[in-house]
Amino acid sequence: MDAYEKAMKPEDLTRLFVERANAGDAAGIAALYEEDAVMAYPPGTVTVGRDAIRRLWEKVLADAPHFEPEEPLPTLVSGDIALTSTPPRDGAGARAQVVRRRPDGSWLRLIDRPEFRPPAR
Repeated sequence: MDAYEKAMKPEDLTRLFVERANAGDAAGIAALYEEDAVMAYPPGTVTVGRDAIRRLWEKVLADAPHFEPEEPLPTLVSGDIALTSTPPRDGAGARAQVVRRRPDGSWLRLIDRPEFRPPAR
């Protein structure tokens, strides 16, 4: 994990995710998460732990999807915990992550909801 660039601001995590996803680097994506992180993906399920997150992204990236950077909303920080979010380009739903500062000052994702769409009315 130390070979990867670290997120020194919470907002760096989104940029690093896009760079690593577009490079097909599932291990690099997983390195953005804490060991016991929880991700609400695929929709309707929960993926728990860095290893499971890596395996999930290996499957997703096998189809070589392309990700575009999204402009982050203002980050909310309380001590060593922060909430980051981005609105999807299509304007439907939201993406949100709870991230935690590490002792070295870098940030990792702890809870990730990469896709949320409100129920149809």
